[in-house]
Amino acid sequence: MPLLDVRDLSVVFKRKGTAPFTAVDNVSFAVEPGQTVGLVGESGSGKSVTSLAVMGLLPKRGAHVTGSVNFDGTELLSLSMKELRNRRGRDLGMVFQDPMSSLNPVITVGRQISEVLQRHRGQDRKEADAGAVAMLDQVGIPDPARRVGEYPHQLSGGMRQRALIAIALACRPRLLIADEPTTALDVTIQAQILKLLADLVRGTETAMIMITHDLGVVAGLCDEVNVMYGGKIVERAERHRLFAEPRHPYTHGLLRSIPRLDAPRGEKLVPIKGSVVDNIPWEGGCAFAPRCPNALQRCRQVMPELEPEDARHLRCHNPVQPAAVAEGRAER
Repeated sequence: MPLLDVRDLSVVFKRKGTAPFTAVDNVSFAVEPGQTVGLVGESGSGKSVTSLAVMGLLPKRGAHVTGSVNFDGTELLSLSMKELRNRRGRDLGMVFQDPMSSLNPVITVGRQISEVLQRHRGQDRKEADAGAVAMLDQVGIPDPARRVGEYPHQLSGGMRQRALIAIALACRPRLLIADEPTTALDVTIQAQILKLLADLVRGTETAMIMITHDLGVVAGLCDEVNVMYGGKIVERAERHRLFAEPRHPYTHGLLRSIPRLDAPRGEKLVPIKGSVVDNIPWEGGCAFAPRCPNALQRCRQVMPELEPEDARHLRCHNPVQPAAVAEGRAER
């Protein structure tokens, strides 16, 4: 049974004087204990808004959230703010995307970790302070006993990112949402943090949602991958199957636009044409059609449904054929 079951989640932003904007459009996925599920796509595809909706962190004014977010038998969307606060930190943890603005600038880093331990684990101040030092050491911050007394502005961007991860992991949450957790880190520390997250999932049966545009992170960490575009999931598959045989043109384009170690030296990458703003409403067809090399006339007239196909789910009228995938790999 899934620990988190998201069904038909939609988020519509409304502002006076402007047309409503649908950021997340009927998204469904599930995460089991000990499983890591990836949400992948370009900026603006709806990944982060999905995570904020799951955590109940979207503003009440201007954001209309519908659907179901069931966590271990509890409907999160129907909980009061007090009940949600009791869940966050203890059962639900989140590593936010921007380390520069996510930490409180007037409270020491150590205090921001220890207050989580006091609030949700019932530890006294001395025990929580010791726990804060241990958490900073666990995420690889040097001289943690000194760093706990420093303020966020005294830390580098990478250290702030690791401090955010320490806060999220302090209470060993049952569900961890990691929104671009390695953005500000160098390669060595990135590998250390990803190993820490992987050990957490394996050792404690924590369910994790990994939100990223870095397909290398996805390849090494995620069990199942959901590719998002225009607020909808366009392809879902087990990670090995997705990388070996991407069927949606968007997924295929993402994989062709990143460097490969086995590619000839000096070979040019093949970027996806246009940007995420070059789309059409889903109600009128496929949002990716204006950028899609496989687009048919039908793609601009009929919205494709997310349908099961050969151990995956695919939303496309004219998917990439296995022969084309093999040909593209041979060309590289």
